[in-house]
Amino acid sequence: MMNNNSVPPGFRFYPTEQELVSFYLKNRLENTRVQDIERVIPPIDVYAFDPWQLPEMSGEYCILDSEQWFFFCPMQEREAQGGRPARTTPSGYWKATGSPSGVYANNRMIGVRKTMVFYQGRAPLGAKTKWKMNEYKYVEERDAAISSSASGRVCNLRNEFSLCRVYIKSGCLRAFDRRPVGPVRMGEASSSTVAPVMMAKRASSQGSSSSSEHQNNQTDAGTAATDVQMIEDIDLELLDWL
Repeated sequence: MMNNNSVPPGFRFYPTEQELVSFYLKNRLENTRVQDIERVIPPIDVYAFDPWQLPEMSGEYCILDSEQWFFFCPMQEREAQGGRPARTTPSGYWKATGSPSGVYANNRMIGVRKTMVFYQGRAPLGAKTKWKMNEYKYVEERDAAISSSASGRVCNLRNEFSLCRVYIKSGCLRAFDRRPVGPVRMGEASSSTVAPVMMAKRASSQGSSSSSEHQNNQTDAGTAATDVQMIEDIDLELLDWL
């Protein structure tokens, strides 16, 4: 395994949500470039371990990271049979928080994100921890010609693998996450090489104006409304994951 000390200090694996879904998760689902991709994001049943055990199992570019770790989580057998996934671990459980939201590329939804918090102990009396996880699933559009939805298309969740970002809550708003706040246009990820997205970690700004916060809140509210409409197009039988 490659040692992270071989890259310059300050550089790390720092993908956007669009890159995680449109390149890494999509290629894993399509069974392309699997060997290269799994060096960066390995397949792990994240629910078989406690979150503090996961960092040492992460890929080459995250093994020494102190903030976030990425894994492909295979679909559970009970989920394949139509049941809800089990999210209990040896010493606790993951609990979903908030509503699912969309991940966008080229002004269309390509994935759905669900955020979870880890509780130590047994439900419903577990103690909330600082461990969190974003679970992403790929959204595949069906042929519009056979669609019966009001929007003229039907979206389908791919369940064979989900991509999980495990991290420790730092108390700083988006301390590590550089995802855009709404639908954006982006170029297609290169398929010629698996080039992990490495960037220098920038120091978080300690001050922000109240006007900027107000503008961000309005943008997030508009994005949330769009997410709800888009997610409603996904097949109802697959919404147990949500």
